[in-house]
Amino acid sequence: MIRILVLGAGGTPATNFIRSLRESRHKFYIVGTDANKYYLWRSEADQTYLICDAQNRDYINALNRIISKEKIHLIYAANDKEVARISKDRRKLKAKVFLPSEKTINTCQNKYLSYLCWEKAGLRVPKTILVKSSHDIKKAFALFGNKVWIREIKGAFGKDSILARDVQIAKAWVEFKRGWRHFTAAEYLSADSITWQSIYSNGKLICAQSRRRILWEIEGRSPSGVTGITGVGKIETDKTVDKIAQKSISAVDKEPNGIYSVDMTFDQQGIPNPTEINIGRFFTTSYFLTKAGLNMPEIFVETALGKPVKSGVINPIKGELYWIRGVDFLPKLVTGYQIRKYVKVKRS
Repeated sequence: MIRILVLGAGGTPATNFIRSLRESRHKFYIVGTDANKYYLWRSEADQTYLICDAQNRDYINALNRIISKEKIHLIYAANDKEVARISKDRRKLKAKVFLPSEKTINTCQNKYLSYLCWEKAGLRVPKTILVKSSHDIKKAFALFGNKVWIREIKGAFGKDSILARDVQIAKAWVEFKRGWRHFTAAEYLSADSITWQSIYSNGKLICAQSRRRILWEIEGRSPSGVTGITGVGKIETDKTVDKIAQKSISAVDKEPNGIYSVDMTFDQQGIPNPTEINIGRFFTTSYFLTKAGLNMPEIFVETALGKPVKSGVINPIKGELYWIRGVDFLPKLVTGYQIRKYVKVKRS
């Protein structure tokens, strides 16, 4: 039996990882941790521990106590904070991790540093300015027109992002968030985005699958409309997306190792531009791919533990498949045909 430690086990990303492992052909004993005394009750692990925050200096010692007690083989972190911490202290951990290099993680968890890597590599990216003062905001509007995308350089789920339509709103937002030097102003592309989730091992691509976002869940609750919570996703394959995603990864890491989840937004010419890489962890909707036939958490564990796996597998899922999900709803895997067979009731 394979013994896995899942960090952030009370969160949705970890839950989808655990549910995927439950559908594996392997048997798993899953241990979870969470720093929130309420969220840990949502964990679907076999055993869950309340643990200190990842920034606490006793965090690694606490993990090691659990690792020793539960005889853990492999650690998986489901959120950026814990990915960063176990990356930094990976040599102190008593169980295996399967992660990109610390340098790569630091680069990908900073959206401005990622942008600089992609720009240097000649990739098509939205023009971006680091906002150090109100002068930079004025400069962004002068260069990019009357739609400027403002966002923090760190954080997930569209944290503190807005689509600003004038200088004063952009300036007030950054001021309100005390975000000088921590925000970027970028050329606005479109609301159309696609993702490419992948696993690499020592520079070799093991597998990847792309997925288009149709809409965000609870989008009206966010100033930008971006919540980071996919309400409807769709399996979609595109060779251009495959090519750009791989170039985006190689621009930040010459020998990729672990999980690279690439976010791309389509520009006005229909070309996908990389906007960030969720590094060292899967997208929240990893269970979508599992239910559609590609269990990437299972492949991640097999690869990490040196078990034989196929390599170079790109977009193996076929068919028009949608994943429809929301707060307090069980997700639904639905075909395009099923969606189209419902017609609006005509007015009499």
